[in-house]
Amino acid sequence: MPRGTRHVITGILRPGPLGYSLEMNDGGIWQLDVSGSAHSYLGRKVRVEGTRAGFDLIDVHRIEPAEP
Repeated sequence: MPRGTRHVITGILRPGPLGYSLEMNDGGIWQLDVSGSAHSYLGRKVRVEGTRAGFDLIDVHRIEPAEP
């Protein structure tokens, strides 16, 4: 998928090497570029909307709790 594509993904928010990571159910991991703090969501299932900025990097526009 090319850079600049919009993504809506769901997974578990984890601490990452440069901030936050999103662990997907299929085992994939996205690195997240979050402008603010998402600390309150760590370890929780979240829905992330953003734009692909690199191989495994998403520039996050919105992050919110996922529906159970």
